[in-house]
Amino acid sequence: MLRGGRALADAQTKQGDPLAGLIDIPLPQEVSLWPQTWPLRVAIALVAVLALLAIWRFVHQYRANRYRREALAELDGIRRAADAAPDQVAMRLSVLVRRTALGAFAREAVAPLAGPAWLAFLDRSYGGQEFSQGAGRLLISAPYQRTPPDRDQLEALADLVHRWIKVHHV
Repeated sequence: MLRGGRALADAQTKQGDPLAGLIDIPLPQEVSLWPQTWPLRVAIALVAVLALLAIWRFVHQYRANRYRREALAELDGIRRAADAAPDQVAMRLSVLVRRTALGAFAREAVAPLAGPAWLAFLDRSYGGQEFSQGAGRLLISAPYQRTPPDRDQLEALADLVHRWIKVHHV
């Protein structure tokens, strides 16, 4: 009787539940995110290598220009203190340019320079004539003048030093 009862229950279940006889649909395989062709794989590898090289170069440039950032920060401090001690501004700017040049260029090329040779070196590294023929002349003459340069001359010198720090080429 159990057999008959079980068969009767199965028949009733099949008739009463229309979804009981359905079979699950087979799902397709997962799609791979890795490209299927070799040229595309090589292109992705090249892009990854180029990205790593670009990051390395950016970090290298950032570290190499640390002296510029420090010099510009010191220049801002000199400009802020210009009102308190205007007679010291030209001397402090001269020392700042010398220290910045020693940080960027070989010591043997920078340390022995003085006077017009120093200004000519700054002109060559800057790509202009503003040190030897413009406001930059104050770097060698201002510390020895009896009266300090006026505010406009010091501001022009500070602007020139700012531009030199930002754009000089090693």
